Amino acid sequence: MISQPSRQCTVELQALPSRIRQVRRIVSAQLRYWQLDPLIDQAALGVTELLTNVHRHAQPDKMCTVDIRLLLDRLTVAVHDHDPRLPTIKEADPLDMCGRGLALIEAVSESWGARAEGDAGKVIWFTLPAPSTAAPPRHPLYGATTDGPFSGASLTSGPFADSPFADGPFAGIRAVAGKREHTAARSAVVG
Repeated sequence: MISQPSRQCTVELQALPSRIRQVRRIVSAQLRYWQLDPLIDQAALGVTELLTNVHRHAQPDKMCTVDIRLLLDRLTVAVHDHDPRLPTIKEADPLDMCGRGLALIEAVSESWGARAEGDAGKVIWFTLPAPSTAAPPRHPLYGATTDGPFSGASLTSGPFADSPFADGPFAGIRAVAGKREHTAARSAVVG
């Protein structure tokens, strides 16, 4: 039996440099909310590298989804894009300015991988071991069925669609945190 519910936060975006910075801040804030501060640097580095790869290489578009999930003692960060081509780790020359992203993810994560999803694209993920002391946070503003400071927030639809932010720096970002739920035990490794 699972002693803690799973927690999830999903962000949909177009992988542009300004959006990548915003998602890094969203991931950091979500991990702080889940009381996983020790994982912030590794998760932010990993998600930045994966989103940068989408920005540089993904075809036909730069649309993607970032999914962070905490299940028991493992945090999984996954990025889904529409390009079915799987990435490979390359040996970068010492003077190369790029080409080390997946090697960095491999170095800072517990495990990582990529999975083709046919015409739907691919998912690239990595896991980090979560401290066992991460307790589910309690906050009166978020209620019993939401989980996080960005729960249900959408700047592309809903109450924020007509706000001044709809066309501003947060346009095109949608963040939705998953509901807490008890699920059957399963492997924490995706793929």
